[in-house]
Amino acid sequence: MNVSYNLEFQKEAFFSVKEDVLTMIVGLLGCGAMAKLITKCVVEGDICADLKFFYDRNLEKAGKLASQLNGTVVTDINDMLDGIDLVVEAASPQAVREIVPQVLENGKDVILMSVEALLNSDLRKKLKKIARKNNSKIYVPSGEIAGLDGVKAASIGKIYQVNLITRKPPKSLGISAKTETIVYEGKTKDTTRKFPTNMDTAATLSITCDKEVDVKIIADPHVDHTSHEVHMVGDFGELKTITYNKECPVNPKTTVLAAYSVIKLLKSLNTY
Repeated sequence: MNVSYNLEFQKEAFFSVKEDVLTMIVGLLGCGAMAKLITKCVVEGDICADLKFFYDRNLEKAGKLASQLNGTVVTDINDMLDGIDLVVEAASPQAVREIVPQVLENGKDVILMSVEALLNSDLRKKLKKIARKNNSKIYVPSGEIAGLDGVKAASIGKIYQVNLITRKPPKSLGISAKTETIVYEGKTKDTTRKFPTNMDTAATLSITCDKEVDVKIIADPHVDHTSHEVHMVGDFGELKTITYNKECPVNPKTTVLAAYSVIKLLKSLNTY
């Protein structure tokens, strides 16, 4: 399931041809763990995309990834915009605020990983307005939870209640706890302020159903992996999902499912 803010995917003129197949030309904004996984998949042929441009404030990181695909490191995001179809933002909420508007203004599509930035209603409205004006599109991967297609459908009607219970090992929350401990209970917007690097899931769920989510975060020393339990009640009926996530070997802060959701989205966008 992808959340998007425009009516159709615009096919630009910058597709490259590989073995008589049109492939999307992609630029990376941020060259951390998620970018490494995307690059690896392109190198191994799991994603049929032309990953050409690499941008990161850490030029060494960008250079290492670019060297795997004979790509180009850019020090200004504008230097890649004339030759791409889509940018994958895998940097930070700050990058969404400061750089993504430029990408959309140039009529390019964006996959956003720093979803919590969209909880700022003013920024969300601004990005939607720019995207519509320039016929560009914003995509949000499903991330760490399953069932978002049902959540999105249910939100057409009246939603009475949306709850998210996230259970994590204490170390992933930066604390030590010998017993199960509730470290937060409240609304989405406050959750992401307190746990900005841990709660993209709460942001994704809230944006998908267009409603504040009641969030409970539990530090549990008896678990090895993160789990997310979603409970939604509305005029459609009732929905419950539980997702148990394994950590990504490249970066424990990223889950395997979150990485897969980006890779699957890239694959689907490159199918014509």
